[in-house]
Amino acid sequence: MTFWEHLDQLRGLVLRSLGAIVVLMLPIFFLKEFLFDRIIFAPARADFFLYRLLGTSFALDIINVDMASQFFVHLRVTFLVSLIVTVPYIIYCIWKFVSPALYESEKKAVKSGFLLSSLLFYLGVAVGYCIVFPLTVRFLGNYQVSESIPNTISLDSYISMFLSLILIMGLVFELPAVAVALSRLGFINRKMLVKVRKYAVVAALILSAVITPSGDAFTMLVVAAPLYLLYEFSILLTKIVTDDSN
Repeated sequence: MTFWEHLDQLRGLVLRSLGAIVVLMLPIFFLKEFLFDRIIFAPARADFFLYRLLGTSFALDIINVDMASQFFVHLRVTFLVSLIVTVPYIIYCIWKFVSPALYESEKKAVKSGFLLSSLLFYLGVAVGYCIVFPLTVRFLGNYQVSESIPNTISLDSYISMFLSLILIMGLVFELPAVAVALSRLGFINRKMLVKVRKYAVVAALILSAVITPSGDAFTMLVVAAPLYLLYEFSILLTKIVTDDSN
């Protein structure tokens, strides 16, 4: 195909993805009570399962200081939740766009990475929601420079951190899928990853410092830990892929 034909294919991919997101936004918009009360604000309450497991008591007071904020927060959350739900379809569309340009051997190599990517994305979202975000909120919500200054968190601040950490964790969990695809293509192998393992710790800390919305040391460490574990998981997967190819 010509450049313009490829561009037209890409435009179709973008339009189909946006169309799927918009279609899902309508039912999700009307699930406001369930979405916010049962899911998004659950980590701000003392009965959240992680706090019960840790045996700690924590609750966060959230206020709204802007008249239009609650409506626009509702729209933003609806869009991003729709985006999260449609990730498998978006990945499928990307695969359909990319696959015609690949040789059969390359298709087999990259396809395994694409199949794994959806599962890893949702696993990352789950880790972000169940562990990273609650621990971050608990630490920052209890942190005070002075007892005379209580923490009362704005709605925008809470939602921004929630969405940022959830999406970031979903994206960074794609690392093993990328490693599988690259190892099948012959660009990397287990020995290469093991050799630079000591640098992976530093890279995880630097990356966590870049992607964490709050920038505090505690959140950085909470994000860096699963990042390094993902690197070790990538080493394991590349070993399995290499053994299978042999």
